[in-house]
Amino acid sequence: MIQCLKNFIPFCKPSRSNFYLSFKYETYSTKSQHTPYLSPHLNYKHFISNAKDISQNIINRNIKNANIFKVCSLYENFRNITTELNALRSEHNELSKSANKTSFLSTEESRVNFIESAKKLKQRIQQEESKLIEIENDLLKEALKIPNDTHPNTPIGKEENAKLIKRIGESIAPEGVTSLKDHLTLCKQLNLINLDQASNVTGSSWYYLMNEGALLELALIQYGIEKAIQKGFKPIITPDVIKSEFSDACGFQPRDSENLSQNYFISNESSQNLILSATAEIPLAGLYSNKILSHKELPIKLVGFGRAFRAEAGARGIDTKGLYRVHQFSKVELFTFTRHDQSDEMFEEIIKLQEEIYKDLGLCFRVMDMPTCELGASAYRKYDMEVWMPGRGRWGEISSASNCTDYQSRRLNIRYKSNTTEFVHTLNGTAIAVPRLIIALLENYQKDDGSVVIPKVLRKWMGNMDVIK
Repeated sequence: MIQCLKNFIPFCKPSRSNFYLSFKYETYSTKSQHTPYLSPHLNYKHFISNAKDISQNIINRNIKNANIFKVCSLYENFRNITTELNALRSEHNELSKSANKTSFLSTEESRVNFIESAKKLKQRIQQEESKLIEIENDLLKEALKIPNDTHPNTPIGKEENAKLIKRIGESIAPEGVTSLKDHLTLCKQLNLINLDQASNVTGSSWYYLMNEGALLELALIQYGIEKAIQKGFKPIITPDVIKSEFSDACGFQPRDSENLSQNYFISNESSQNLILSATAEIPLAGLYSNKILSHKELPIKLVGFGRAFRAEAGARGIDTKGLYRVHQFSKVELFTFTRHDQSDEMFEEIIKLQEEIYKDLGLCFRVMDMPTCELGASAYRKYDMEVWMPGRGRWGEISSASNCTDYQSRRLNIRYKSNTTEFVHTLNGTAIAVPRLIIALLENYQKDDGSVVIPKVLRKWMGNMDVIK
């Protein structure tokens, strides 16, 4: 009889009093029905202690769907419900101990009272557990919208407030060219791309690279990877298909609405909410997810090649002409994992490598400290490199470098052991974004006769060809 009565009492779960809580990860899409792999470790103590500063940071970044005060309120509710639930579970333990005493259930009245008390206690615990799960899910959903902190020297505002760090190269127009052409005109004359047939086969903002155009892509990729290897980066070819929870964890999430996404979702019932990767940064970041590294292993420097898929290719206008803003492009990405005291130095190392790449290609470019509205959710600080594109008559972004501090590692659960266990810092930088570099090379190396000179550093991968005619 005693054993039967015990079955009315719910199992006592461990107390969840740790201030640094580990939650199951819920993605923004309602399509996901699978069990999440990631368990973010968000720093709620930091959120609560710095709520006003974080709120201003959200405003500075022009993020519409994040609210730090809502997060703090939800967390307070979570703690209150947890405290109440722990009290009920303590009561359960006392009731369970009483059930082990035969004298306690010696009469019919005591048995009836015990059963009734056990039922009520079970119902109350179940109700509080349901509340806790609901609050927990809401809390995580809102907390994951909070962006990284911002470097104190980062300019505030929109793109026009970007700060010029340096300009490298003097020429802003091809030497001796009297009839300047844009890359689209050059590509058509030299039969380097086919946009019309790609539009028929796939849609607008997709393209075929043809002939020397295809060779130019392969040369740029091999050149970028070789340069990175020379600087100690380890080469990796990444998967182009990833789980959407990794994209969200890396900070590729809607800025204005949860219903808007830049991702291409793969339609498959067994796909576990798979998407086409927007950048090799995401699978590179995921390489050490749920891992604890030794401080002796750090920094880890990777150079990855992958395809980047972007569902939104931009508004109508000059940016949608030709290859500048497309749905798919090849990319060589630099990615590093460091100790927290190494990331500033690594940020400079990545930028120096990027500068070397574009110097060797003979391009005129500038380095910009990007303002708050141009920072992705994960970036603590971001530098863009913009090259002069004569055919467009303007500067165009060809790469960026970001220090993401522990924003991604907390969501991906990547730590390292020294005297204590800390979250790593992650940094990323674009070495080669193929289409925009093709634009820059064609427009800057064009000649009056319609030919294009190939930079010396690329020729060995193009059969020692020196000119595209």
